Order: sequence, then C-alpha cells, then structure tokens
Amino acid sequence: MLRTRNSKKPRDGLVKRDLARCLHSHKRIDNHVIEELEEGQSQLIKGKVLRPHHLCRAQWRGERRKEVYGPVCYLTEVIRHTGPSKVPFLLQEREIKSLTAEIDRLKNGGCLEASPNLEQLREENLKLKYRLNILRKSLQAERNRPTKNMININRRLQEVFGCAIKAAYPDLENPPLLVTPSQQPKFGDYQCNSAMGISQMLKTKEQRVNPRELPKTLPNTSQTMNVLKKLKLLVLMSSVTRHGFINVHLRKNFVSKQLTNLLVNGVQLPALGENKKVVVDFSSPNIAKEMHVGHLRSTIIGESMCRLFEFAGYDVLRLNHIGDWGTQFGMLIAHLQDKFPDYLTVSPPIGDLQAFYKESKKRFDTEEEFKKRAYQCVVLLQSKDPDIIKGWKLICDVSRQEFNKIYDALDISLIERGESFYQDRMNDVVKEFEDKGFVQVDDGRKIVFVPGCSIPLTIVKSDGGYTYDTSDLAALKQRLIEEKANMLIYVVDSGQAVHFQTVFAAGQMIGWYDPKVTRVYHAGFGVVLGEDKKKFKTRSGETVRLIDLLEEGLKRSMDKLKEKERDKVLTSEELKAAQTSVAYGCIKYADLSHNRLNDYIFSFDKMLDDRGNTAAYLLYAFTRIRSIARLANIDEEMLQKAARETEITLDHEKEWKLGRCILRFPEILQKILDDLFLHTLCDYIYELATTFTEFYDSCYCVEKDRQTGKVLKVNMGVCYCVKQ
Repeated sequence: MLRTRNSKKPRDGLVKRDLARCLHSHKRIDNHVIEELEEGQSQLIKGKVLRPHHLCRAQWRGERRKEVYGPVCYLTEVIRHTGPSKVPFLLQEREIKSLTAEIDRLKNGGCLEASPNLEQLREENLKLKYRLNILRKSLQAERNRPTKNMININRRLQEVFGCAIKAAYPDLENPPLLVTPSQQPKFGDYQCNSAMGISQMLKTKEQRVNPRELPKTLPNTSQTMNVLKKLKLLVLMSSVTRHGFINVHLRKNFVSKQLTNLLVNGVQLPALGENKKVVVDFSSPNIAKEMHVGHLRSTIIGESMCRLFEFAGYDVLRLNHIGDWGTQFGMLIAHLQDKFPDYLTVSPPIGDLQAFYKESKKRFDTEEEFKKRAYQCVVLLQSKDPDIIKGWKLICDVSRQEFNKIYDALDISLIERGESFYQDRMNDVVKEFEDKGFVQVDDGRKIVFVPGCSIPLTIVKSDGGYTYDTSDLAALKQRLIEEKANMLIYVVDSGQAVHFQTVFAAGQMIGWYDPKVTRVYHAGFGVVLGEDKKKFKTRSGETVRLIDLLEEGLKRSMDKLKEKERDKVLTSEELKAAQTSVAYGCIKYADLSHNRLNDYIFSFDKMLDDRGNTAAYLLYAFTRIRSIARLANIDEEMLQKAARETEITLDHEKEWKLGRCILRFPEILQKILDDLFLHTLCDYIYELATTFTEFYDSCYCVEKDRQTGKVLKVNMGVCYCVKQ
C-alpha cells in the first residue's frame, strides 16, 4: 500500500500519481466494447487505452460498502488493501461488469428517454402502424369481395408462399419464389418450387438444411397460417415431395364457382392497365421503298402487342416511325423534277415507286451533276422550301397508298409519325446534351459517349446534318415528356439491339426517365428464313415483296379450301371470307407461335396443315365448338339461363382438366404483359384446344339417337362452357 512516513492514510497526491501510472501502463482491452454515454447518446469506443476521464463517467460499487464511490475514492481503497499491482486487473473486471450492465440497459431502451422528441416520434409511429393495418384490411376485404373478374390463381398462391417464406426466413434477401402449374395430375394443380433455391441461399450462410425439411417450417408462423386460412376456399390440400416441392390441390367447388362466374359475366379481367399509357413503335417502313418480308414480323408482333395491352385496359398509342426524311429524298425530288417538270400543277403518275427509286439511285451514283442537284434539294428540303416540300409530300403519298393496302389486308391500325415529325425537336436535343457537357467533337462530328456502351452516339455529322441517333433520341424524349408514357416498346429486329441499348441509356443518363418508374423496352425479333434455312429471298435472289407474299397466301388457302370441298357448301361470299381468314390467319399465327427472338422458317405447307400447333388446326377446333350449339338448337338466351341456373359439375377427369385450363388465362396474360413473348399465348390456346378435344371425345355435350340422329339430351352446363 502507499503510505507516507507520518500518516497511516495515503496522501491524495501520491494516490493520484500511482493511479495515473497504473492507468497509462495498462494495455489495450481486446474484444470488448466500451459504451460511453455523453449528452444522452451512446458512443462505441473500441480498443482504446483506459484513461481517468473514461472512468469518471462510470459508477463503481464498493465491495465493502453499499454507497457508490468515485473512481479516486474507490481506487484509494483498492490500493490500500491490494497494492498498485492489482489495479489494472481489477479495473478491467469492474469495467467489463459495468459496461455489460450498461449494454443491457441500453438494449431495453434505457437511454431513449433522453430524446425530447421521443414521445412524439412514438406517437407518429403508432398512427402510421394503425393506418397501415387499416389499408391492409381494406385491401384484403376488397380481394375477398365477390367480383366479376377472373382470378389470377397463380398470383394468389405466390402471395401466400411469399408471405410464408418472408415470415419463416426474414434474414434472406429476395428469396426465390417459384409457383408453376403442375405438369402431372399426381402432383396436384400447382407447385411451389422454392425449397431448392432457399436451401442454396442458406448454404451460403453456412446453414445446411435439407430442402424437404424447409416446407415444414413455413406453416409454423402465425402470419403464414393467417394467409392460408384466407385461401381455404381455394386450396383443398397440399403435400411435400422428397425434393421439397409443395404440391397444391385446388378445391373443385372453387373451380366450379369461377367457371360459373366466367360463363355469366364473360371474360373480364382486373383493370391491369388503368390510367397507364403504352407507346408501341412498330412496322416502320421507308418511304419510296416497298414493304418486304422483313417488315412482316414487326407489323404482326407490334399489332398483336397493341391488342393485348388494349384488352388489359391500357391506353395504347400505335406509332409508325416511317423513314420519311434524309438525303435519299434529295435524289428522289431531283429525279421528280426531271421526269415530271409540271409536278407542281399536275399530279405525276408514279405507278411503280420502287422502279422510280432505282432510277434515281442509278443517276445519283453515275451522274455528278445530278448528284450535286440532289444535295441542293436536300438543303432546300431542310429549309422547307415550298416547292420542294410539295414534291416530298407527293412521294410520301404514293408510298402511303401502297403501305395502306397491306395494313388494310392484315387489319393493322397505326398512326404515322415519321422522322420528319421530330426534325424541329432535334435542335433542342443536341443543345440539351451540349449544355450538360455530354458532347465531344471527333473529326467534326458531335458524339456522345454513354457509360456501359462501347459505341458512341453520333448526334451531328461533320456536314452539320442529323442522324438516326438524333431522330431516335428526339423520339424517345417526345414520347416520355410530351406523351407521358408509362411504357415504351420498340418492335424492331434484334440487329438493332446495341443501338437501342445505347439510345435508352443516353435518355436515362440525361435524366429523361427512371427505369424503376418507366419501362423502356426493345422487343427484338429474329429474321424470316426460307425453307432452305437461308434468308427468305426470291429465286432471283431479291427480297420478297410483302404484297406478293400475301397474294401467294390467298392462292394457297383457296387451293386448300377446294381440296376440302368447302367451295361446294359455301356461297361465293362465304368462300371469299374463309379464304382471307385462313390465309392471313395462318401467316400471322405462324409468326406469333414462334419465340420472337428466334429465326423461323416460312413455309405455306406447314402453315396450312390442320395438324399440330397451327392456325388451321385452331380454326378447325373452333368450328367444332361452334357446331355443338347449332346441333343442340339452343339460342343465346337459353344458354344464359342455363349458365345462371345449372351447376357445373367436374366429376370426370377431362371436365376437371378443361376447367382448370380455362382458369389459367389471367396468369397467362399477366406473364405476356411482363415478358412480351406472345408465343406463350399461342401455346396456351393450342393446349386449350387439345384439352377440349380430349373432353369432347370423352364427355357428350349433346346425346343423339344413333339410329335416327334425333337429339335426346343436351347437357346445358357443359354446352355453354364449351361455347364460351
């Protein structure tokens, strides 16, 4: 102990000196966290050397007395009884105990009362939680209300399993959620296949769990049980396979009620696209050039997407971004002036615009004087000279008439908005990129480098003209800012993927849109191949004109109808209608039934085959369905009454299979709206047609006397279901 010569008690100066020596000689405390409280806040100090000012903020309990000592008084007692060599160890022990107690106090909210706004924040938090619960209850009540709309069963099941997985594994970030229709009846109607993916995620966290054991943990949470109870009318039972797949079996009375709702109210969907606008850019031929087979896919796919979004309740703007501006119009107008000098007063009889274009191109390549005049016409066109503008409009009108012949034949609706529409907007686009410092000059060109893109955009050529990049940027901005579109879809061949990726990234870079809010998508597609698996060409090696292709389709379809002897039972008007329906229907379906990203072989023989996944087979199946109602001699009013009064029973396995297949339509539609792959719908329709054929062969809608052919009984519920 420290004592003076003349006193039994230690002097404060010596005690403080030895205390300081002990503290400064004490090593760092490893693997511990000291919490220092200062002005009601806790601060973590890791691995610091203990100093007297740290200790003064703590409270120490003496071993011999109940009162609390300050650090100097307490250490005086320690030194008096143990000597200075024991001080560091006792300090460490006492500090750990004190800090452990302080940590426990803080975990229980011990320091929160220091915040003057705490009570106000707690009150606001309670109000928000209350409002959130009210909204959740309202949403659930809205879902549980009887509705005329078809139910997306797959999405409902995803909500159930999504809540269950989140409750069971709250620490997993974005766990996989896979709910799909079962491929085999023994595995139920739907399957949740998330167990394997979750097991892999847990393995990365050093948690080894058998996939089969994972589903057993889902019903153990109260949240999951509450969600499952809400869907008790939908799900009959569930089971778990050895790989952890959860098989879901639907209740028959649920399916029956949904079918009755469908029959009474028709095909009605929730307002998926309510107050949402979609702009679809498709077809896009060039003025003065005929549409060829290359325009076929963009036109058919784009039109089908528009119809699908319209059916789902979206406001759809169909745009035809035609090529109606550029240097090629200089040579066309110059040639027009030479060949029809009175074109300003007399409409020129340009019968074959393709031949007219070839003539002007030949002169442009061989005649230097003509080439100079062509460039002068371009300058006058850009300055909007009245005479040049009139010649430009004449050429556009001739092309437009040819385009409309094809659009009318294929029942295509479009609003023409070509490159000329965006000319005045291009100046503003270039200026905006310059003002924001994105423009660089390279050999006289003005280019824009976009992060993540290997090729820059050229927005101004060295001669001062604009490019496709400029017009596409101007179009992008106009559709986002002026049209206020929620979604933009460009139906253009996959060869333009890099170009559109760069344009979209530039629009995002400059701040025109946020991809998390607005969807801008390039729906690319492959090329059309001939039966030799090469690009579809004529025998002379030229590109196939689209009008010639359609005329060949009409001829082939008439031959097929006569082969089936339909000309003997149909009137001339009916035969003509059948001819166009079969021809154009087969051409469209052959395109749509293939994955748009893949090339496909164009074959009239395959298109007109009434076997397999073709339009001809679907038309045959539809005709058979319609013939049932005619055979039963039942009108629409009788069918409606039967739908309201007759219960749909699903006792036969083929009835059950057909009923479930019909109710999958909403989830099929939602999938296509998400990924824009239309072949999914074709696959579903073909599955529905083949499922109906199985049902038709096993379950009689109309029972007849085999000898007389007289109708004995009509099963109304089945008959109306088939008609729908």
